[in-house]
Amino acid sequence: QLQASGGGLVQAGGSLRLSCVASGFSLDGFAVTWFRQAPGKEREGIICIQMRGSSVNYLDSVKGRFTVSRDNAKNTVFLQMNSLKPEDTALYSCAARGYICSRDYIGMRYRGKGTLVTVSS
Repeated sequence: QLQASGGGLVQAGGSLRLSCVASGFSLDGFAVTWFRQAPGKEREGIICIQMRGSSVNYLDSVKGRFTVSRDNAKNTVFLQMNSLKPEDTALYSCAARGYICSRDYIGMRYRGKGTLVTVSS
């Protein structure tokens, strides 16, 4: 399973680093996608990291602010979020499916519980 952590309350302009830890399987054989769901809105794919570390960005609004990385030795993927804005407030989660990046949440093999990020103005 996957578990996201690291969320919290932060002021606009601040930063947070989220972690996505896998248990029961090895993440190094998977591409991992970060998703978020804001209150009253649909879930959206943010960014994906491929097995060898290259990333695919799905959301224009976070380009230049969010980056993704992985530490396979720790079985963990990270989401570094800088210059946070109130509109980034959402429940953030991670999911994994095969070795090709995807933002199809339903098709993910592993889906984790989220961590809440709240950005105050």
